[in-house]
Amino acid sequence: MLFTVKEVSDLSKVTIKTLHHYHKIGLLEPAEITEAGYRLYGMKELERLQAILFYRELDFSLEQIGKLLDREPDRMAMLAEQEKLLEQRRLRLDRVMDTLRKTKAGLESGKTLPQEELFTGFESEEEWRQALQEQSDYLKEQYGVELEAEPIDVQEMNEQAVEAAAFMKNMSASLRGGIKHNDPRVHQLIRDHLEFMNAHGHQISAKDFTSQTSFFLQDDFHLGMLEGQQTGLAYYLNAAAASYAEAETEA
Repeated sequence: MLFTVKEVSDLSKVTIKTLHHYHKIGLLEPAEITEAGYRLYGMKELERLQAILFYRELDFSLEQIGKLLDREPDRMAMLAEQEKLLEQRRLRLDRVMDTLRKTKAGLESGKTLPQEELFTGFESEEEWRQALQEQSDYLKEQYGVELEAEPIDVQEMNEQAVEAAAFMKNMSASLRGGIKHNDPRVHQLIRDHLEFMNAHGHQISAKDFTSQTSFFLQDDFHLGMLEGQQTGLAYYLNAAAASYAEAETEA
């Protein structure tokens, strides 16, 4: 039994335009083309289309998919491999979704998610790039600055994210607890944070940190992020950074 391109489109929910494109690039050729120019597809082509869609769900490029399918692997083996890859993605998405729901619930209840749980699910370089994409797009649009496209060390990023989350959590707690911005305990929090940053390849002085927190006050994106965690946090952080830098200069 043969199917027209429209029938294949209706069955697969793939647009006719996309099917035409797949034909044009040699990814999915019809079983035959009638004298009138109509494309007709058989079961073999439908099975190939299914394989294409499975790989697309896994974010393989069309070029990659073509190479994989041209190897003519055993269909059962190919399905087993696709099932394995899709299951890995499902589990990863489940972890990310669970983290998102916990974070949302924490915001609604006023409780901050423990820092060790904030980044559960970010287990690959691609996931980290997606997480940073909004900030990257904003900086490029507003300031013409592009974040360096260097390889991301996932373990290193997770460690830095946990430390940063713990630092901000402690600063928020100090603000809520009425601890003054120039209190030695707050200075120690900043000292520990900067020592961690410098030990992990981010050369930043007390003066640099003050400038950074001043920028946060002037920038709506970063101001919103900080104030979303705790009202007044951006201003408290900047005052504490300035106080710490002054104390370091006098020491």
